Amino acid sequence: MADLKGRFDDAKDKVEGTAKEAQGKVTDDKGKELEGKAQSTFADVKDKARDAGDDLKEGAEKLTDKVKEGFEDLKDKFSKDK
Repeated sequence: MADLKGRFDDAKDKVEGTAKEAQGKVTDDKGKELEGKAQSTFADVKDKARDAGDDLKEGAEKLTDKVKEGFEDLKDKFSKDK
């Protein structure tokens, strides 16, 4: 649930940043334009980091499953040898 809230917050920040950037362009306010661009870019970075974390977690879960399968195979092999 926290991840979903984080993704929502990132999307909201991206939209707000894009709006500030557009406002800065329309009003020729370079500060507002850069602020918006920075906010939008930071939201993208957070979203990509969240994706990378999800990928790492998924990879770790797959590795754990493979290790468990390996232990089960070894256990079965030693049980048959007795």
